Amino acid sequence: MPDTHLRTALDTHPIGTLLRTGTLTHPDVTLDFADVTPIHHAFAPMVRTQTYDLSELAVVTALQAIAHGHPLTLLPVVVAARFQRKCLITHRDHPLTHPTQLRGLRIGVRSYTQTTGMWIRSHLTEDYGITAEESHWITQDEAHVPEHHDPPYVHRTLTGSLTDALRNGTIDAAVLGNDLPEGDEFRPVFDHPTERDHTWYTTHGYAPVNHLVAVANTTLHHHPDAVRAAYTLLTRAEHDTTTHQPPHTPHLTRSGIDHLTTPLNEIADACHAQGLLPRRLTADELLTPAHQLLDTTPATS
Repeated sequence: MPDTHLRTALDTHPIGTLLRTGTLTHPDVTLDFADVTPIHHAFAPMVRTQTYDLSELAVVTALQAIAHGHPLTLLPVVVAARFQRKCLITHRDHPLTHPTQLRGLRIGVRSYTQTTGMWIRSHLTEDYGITAEESHWITQDEAHVPEHHDPPYVHRTLTGSLTDALRNGTIDAAVLGNDLPEGDEFRPVFDHPTERDHTWYTTHGYAPVNHLVAVANTTLHHHPDAVRAAYTLLTRAEHDTTTHQPPHTPHLTRSGIDHLTTPLNEIADACHAQGLLPRRLTADELLTPAHQLLDTTPATS
C-alpha cells in the first residue's frame, strides 16, 4: 500500500533527531516534521485544533486534554523523562535554607500546569509533607487546555524571566526545566536532590515522565495502519538511541503499555491532588484506545 504522510511535531531530542534524519523508515508512513521551537508551542495547537496528526505532548497537558474530552489518543511512547528535584531553585542570597520554609512563600513557574511543576509539587509532598495549596504559585502563561482553571492559590502575575524575578525578590523560588542557569548565582532548594532522585527511582522503577506522544483521533480513525507504523518507528528510535546508554539514565525511556500503567496511574493521582484534573483518571482509561489499536492486525494491501 502507498505510504501515508503524517504531519508531526517532535522535539530535537535523541528520538526526534533520529527520525528526522530518515535513518529509520517504514513503508506505511512518512513523518512530515513541522519546525516548532520550543516544542511546548505545539501543545496548545495540538489540543485545541489537532494541528498535527502526531505530536509530542507534556504528560499533564495530555491528561487534561483527555479529561476534558479533546479528540486525542495517547500512544505509549515516552520521548522525554528526567529527574526533577534540581529544577527547583532559589537565589544564593535568599534566606530560604530548607524546603519546609516554602510554606506561605512564592514559587514561580511558567505555568501551573507545566509538567516539571507537577513533579516538583509531588516531590515536595513526598519528601517534606508540603502540599500545593500551602505555597503561592506565581505564573506567566495560561494552560494549553482552555477548560482548565487554576486553583485559587495560583496567581498569573509574573512578567519577565524567572531568574530576574528571583534576583529582584518578586518570587522566593522558581521551577525551571532544561533552561537551568549555569554558575553559582542560584542553588537548588531540595537538599541532596541527586540522592533523593535516585532513591525515588529505586522505589518507583522509572524516571519521572515529561513528554509522551499523542495522535489526533481523526488520523487514528482514518489511517490506523499509518499510526501503527509511526508507533513502530518511535519504538525503534527509542531502542536505537538508548541501547548504548548506561542503566538508569533518566532519558532511558520505558515505552509500552505495560511499562506506563503504573507511571500514568501515579501521575494521574498527583494531578488530581494538585487541582490539575476535573476528575480522577486511570491508566486503563488513558491507554485502552492505544491497546485496541496496537492489538489490531494491520490491513494488507
